[in-house]
Amino acid sequence: VCFTFVSFEAATLDILGEGKYAELMRLHPESGSSIISFKFGWALLGSIVTQAYVGPLSDLGYYHILFWIALALSLTPFYPTLAGWIPEKIRSIDEPGMIRLCRGCLFDRGSFREKKVPFVVITLCGLSAPLLAALTTYADLVVGLVFAGVLIVAFSAATYYIFPKTFFWVFLSIVFTSMSWISIGSAVGYYYTASEECVPNGPNFNYTFYITVTGIVGSIVNFLGVILYQNFLSSWRFRPVLIVTIVIGSLASIVDLIIIMRWNIAIGIPDKVFFLLGNAVFENLVYIMQSIPMSSIYAKIAPPGMESAVFAYTVGIANFCNMVSQLLGSGVIKWSGMKTVGDDCDFDALPDLIVIFQILVPMVVGIPAAFMIPNVLQTEHLIDWEHEQWYQDRAEDDEDEPIEQNENEEGEDSGEDSRLEPHLL
Repeated sequence: VCFTFVSFEAATLDILGEGKYAELMRLHPESGSSIISFKFGWALLGSIVTQAYVGPLSDLGYYHILFWIALALSLTPFYPTLAGWIPEKIRSIDEPGMIRLCRGCLFDRGSFREKKVPFVVITLCGLSAPLLAALTTYADLVVGLVFAGVLIVAFSAATYYIFPKTFFWVFLSIVFTSMSWISIGSAVGYYYTASEECVPNGPNFNYTFYITVTGIVGSIVNFLGVILYQNFLSSWRFRPVLIVTIVIGSLASIVDLIIIMRWNIAIGIPDKVFFLLGNAVFENLVYIMQSIPMSSIYAKIAPPGMESAVFAYTVGIANFCNMVSQLLGSGVIKWSGMKTVGDDCDFDALPDLIVIFQILVPMVVGIPAAFMIPNVLQTEHLIDWEHEQWYQDRAEDDEDEPIEQNENEEGEDSGEDSRLEPHLL
């Protein structure tokens, strides 16, 4: 229950922030991916600080201290939220379609009635992940995968009929790209941290090195990657930048393959040195260079007035597909016959799985998926919502009561907050 509420807080703050910078990017497309880079920069700084103490405390067994630190950090967003650091239009009960659910809580029934179908689909998408988790936990993995496949097809069909066609093709690209990274990272992690009895003459990394040292190095590299991306790749079009990062990201798994095959030892490079110079640097650099353009795409396809909801929908379907890819990875590990714990560990199948699912599949699926995204500059709109006139005609047809203008509302026609401009970096 506690983890549920912690996740709920993190998700709420995350999606509210994402909705706001999606609005900023729509109002100021010339900013490109700079807002995304700024967000990632601060997130990585926090990651560096966190990883500096998680590994040592875990090795010492002080897990309860980590929970007390997490509790203190979970309280920090209260003041910025109450102080209104995120510029938002203040809503009132006098607005047409607004009803009061309880003291301090308003509900925009007019907007909900106008765009009921998208809201319902987005809500169902949010419920799909916990349903899938429950099904795979209490039923069977195969049943869960079949259920996930049906949901993905259903959401794709709903997206086709609800949203503009450009949005649908971008949505499909997100689905295919997310599904293509079939995760076997758990088996790789077990291999790196396995004991000498489990993997004789293996890396045998402890958690201080595997989590803290490599984590800090990786976060620093990620931070540098944000700077490199902003200075060299932010002026590229979406398709080439995605294709380049997909190819490099797939080839980054060769580092894992070399260590598992012990080729680095054969040429005299210790595991920790090769892991730090290879995996911690190469894979983390690729990760951040993939995350920035994808986050920019999520923000740029969010329609006016529904930035947070649609951003949550696209990120939600991407996370759901990532969850499915992890389940597929678990199935692949199980069906391959690998044993990752105990004294009779068996990692013989791991090199083949890395070649197939970490190198070949992402390129075979991800590169064609990149061509579903409009080949525009990152400083341009992905979807011209004014031209699409999405839901405008339906809104006019659904109006069954007159709407009175509130003479105290400012900027209602544009729907823009006058405080947005000073917050644009």
